[in-house]
Amino acid sequence: MSRVEVLSGPERRRRWSAEQKRSIVAEAFAPGASVCDVARRREVVAGQIYRWRKELRTAGGGFAEVVVAPEPGERSRPDVPVVEIELGRDIRVRIAATAPTELATAIIKALAR
Repeated sequence: MSRVEVLSGPERRRRWSAEQKRSIVAEAFAPGASVCDVARRREVVAGQIYRWRKELRTAGGGFAEVVVAPEPGERSRPDVPVVEIELGRDIRVRIAATAPTELATAIIKALAR
């Protein structure tokens, strides 16, 4: 025989602030993270995290966290060829020729939006 649970009263939905949503989305899409694991830990369904990511992307300010820092021992060297890309007057990116193709492609696509 199966068990049935009847809940009386109005359904209660959790409210997430914009900062909480940003934090959960950033945690879920961090390198090496799993959306399902983050969803389970935060007690939310994975589909909600994807919906929040879409909302954050389409909201006026966009969604991107950028950290620019050279890796240890990887300073700009004059002997390494570089591709310099200018988009408009304000955006200039220098990508080392030794950078992985996937990284360069992702950077260009993100900036072209």
